[in-house]
Amino acid sequence: MENLIYAPKNGFDRLNETDRAELESYCRRYMDFMDAAKTERESVTETIRIAEQHGFREFQAGMALQPGDRVYANNRGKSIIFAVIGREPLSRGCHITAAHADSPRLDIKPNPLCEDSELAFLKTHYYGGIKKYQWTTIPLALHGVITTQDGAVHTVTIGEDESDPIFCVTDLLIHLAADQMKKTLADGVTGENLRVLMGTQPIEGEGSDRVKKNILSLLHEKYGIVEEDLLSAELTMVPAGKCREVGLDRSMISAYGHDDRVCVYAEFEPLLDLETPAYTAVCVLADKEEIGSVGVSGMQSQFFENFMADLCDIQDVKLRHCLAASTCLSADVSNAYDPLYAETCDKQNNSRLNYGISLCKYTGSRGKGGASDASSELFNKIRTIFNRAGVLWQIAELGKVDQGGGGTVAAYMANRNIDTLDAGVPVLSMHAPMELVSKLDAYMTMKAMRAFYLAK
Repeated sequence: MENLIYAPKNGFDRLNETDRAELESYCRRYMDFMDAAKTERESVTETIRIAEQHGFREFQAGMALQPGDRVYANNRGKSIIFAVIGREPLSRGCHITAAHADSPRLDIKPNPLCEDSELAFLKTHYYGGIKKYQWTTIPLALHGVITTQDGAVHTVTIGEDESDPIFCVTDLLIHLAADQMKKTLADGVTGENLRVLMGTQPIEGEGSDRVKKNILSLLHEKYGIVEEDLLSAELTMVPAGKCREVGLDRSMISAYGHDDRVCVYAEFEPLLDLETPAYTAVCVLADKEEIGSVGVSGMQSQFFENFMADLCDIQDVKLRHCLAASTCLSADVSNAYDPLYAETCDKQNNSRLNYGISLCKYTGSRGKGGASDASSELFNKIRTIFNRAGVLWQIAELGKVDQGGGGTVAAYMANRNIDTLDAGVPVLSMHAPMELVSKLDAYMTMKAMRAFYLAK
């Protein structure tokens, strides 16, 4: 009778010695990746660097490809697709994984630099869903690119090296915060007040805006830019600092941007040593998911179709036939159950730390709005693959029915007539400047993606 009951166990009670050793090794590599890739641009650059060391080459339309060949397509340096060509023809479909490399942050406004009361600030416009109060009084680093009129692209990273300065958004002292403390959490800090303090020292001489001019002088000295170049720059503020292990048992990892780079790396790394799979393995690292997967680098763009169409043309296969026969894991995170906020979740249907990769049949909000709602047949296919490969998995749902909700790229893949299921890592403090994941869940997600690529 006990076999009739679904009774999942903590993953640490089910690990074998091989998994324990691989878990620690994998998480070290993941942490190194996260330290190098805090933005979608940096994720693309870092994955290309690693992939080329493992035999990947840039795809060109019309190039001859054989089973086992390894290619990638770079979309404007902000999204990317990797593929390992399989033995089966594309008419029988592909095994696709899709994650997003962007995370909530503070983007710098187009005309950002200002001075007020002899303090220089950069104005920001937050990107994605954030709790604004969480972004005050924490160390911030400046990342991005500045393109000058001569066409040169200058990569900017200030605040990550120990010798670098850091930046911050100030907050009101508690002694004067009587009115602020009466406001809701949503209103206590406004978007326009998320200004980043850049400096206080005036440049020598007379006149106005001397602190602003000093900041511009320092930027010109380092990057050769003038203020007009900032208008065409793509700069963002992200939390400064490296990945760290969490807890006396070192069982967790803290980082900015686990959502969704913990899934980015989990679907990317298994490709590196993947021998010729039965079905072509495709790994999509998209941009703009946090604001609706829009734009030329988002999952709703034509970049994915164009790449797949070029692959299909080589084999004289119709794209629509390939997509209809394909299966996709939308590799995105779920919310891990937090007993401090138990009232927001249905514990029986929520993912938990240390129980493995979470499978989410649908996301969306309230009445499943915006969900792709995977079929019973697809869910069973995926759980069977994972069970046979010894992957620990659990079910997930994003909070109580009327609590809220969210979405992933799953709906956009399903709209292309691809069977799609959400599968990813449970996260505590999702969308905060510092998020937490379990090492075990991160490792099991990588193991799950590897099993999916290898499935026949």
